[in-house]
Amino acid sequence: MKKITILYFFLFQLLISLAGNNYHFTVATDSTGDFNSIQKAIDATKAFPPHRLTIFVKNGIYNEKVKVHSWNTDLSIIGESAENTIITFDDYFDKINLGRNSTFHTWTMLVEAHNFIAENLTIANTAGPVGQAIALQVEADQCIFRNIRVLGHQDALYAAGINCRQYFKDCYIEGTTDFIFGSATALFENCTINSKSNSYITAASTPKGFDFGYVFMNCKFTASNGVDSVYLGRPWRKFAKTVIINCELGNHIVPEGWKAWDNADDLFSTYYAEYNNLGSGGKTEKRVVWSHQLTPIEANGYTAETILKTRQQIKTAKWYIQ
Repeated sequence: MKKITILYFFLFQLLISLAGNNYHFTVATDSTGDFNSIQKAIDATKAFPPHRLTIFVKNGIYNEKVKVHSWNTDLSIIGESAENTIITFDDYFDKINLGRNSTFHTWTMLVEAHNFIAENLTIANTAGPVGQAIALQVEADQCIFRNIRVLGHQDALYAAGINCRQYFKDCYIEGTTDFIFGSATALFENCTINSKSNSYITAASTPKGFDFGYVFMNCKFTASNGVDSVYLGRPWRKFAKTVIINCELGNHIVPEGWKAWDNADDLFSTYYAEYNNLGSGGKTEKRVVWSHQLTPIEANGYTAETILKTRQQIKTAKWYIQ
């Protein structure tokens, strides 16, 4: 009898333990959620969890800097709606004032954890046209962003990290100068890329030896009123790669398409290419001579599977369709 009592005691303790192991949280600005802060919810999740954790964020304006730490792997943050679930902050280079690398402290959201998913959110840096001010900074591998809006000015989206692959689908991204920049292999599919000033869209810094940098497929490149002279990109580093395929380019895209940075020698090591783009900005007759027009065979090599290819040690072959 004593042994049975002890057994029931341990079973009871196990049930309590399991019941207290919360894998899902709700965030709301009122009292209807588990937390009123996204960061508090992230900090309450289990480190390196055995299962994917989900944080549901109700509509509201969340004025906070949100950091997904490296140990918050397999985390999903799902908003109620992209238009009304808004994460916002207003840091910028001069405000941070930490020296020449102040840009990388200006983020509204920073993702350092692998296998991260975000959906139905707006991530905004509202500092305005005051210089470098990142809205979303991603330095992790196998990250998925679906139906999110990234709003900012200069350096709005930092898609970075050596050996990091990121997938943006059905997103809206807007900014002014170099507003999509960094070293990641990133695929943008069915996204709207909106320029808010006459400047440059991308500033890739693809590492040497990588097959892919930034790839845009089936996207729309638009512009705000009065914007009429925008370059598709310029190389932040000498091996920058950016390819645009089957996209619609508005008349704000300059005929040259691409622009050199400071070092003209970098143009021999960069790779900028296009294929089958539509719209008046997609005309290629006056493109710079160091850019490329893909052949149909070359273009067929640009698929989600090849761009975001999975390494052998990863069990999930097509991680980007989670």
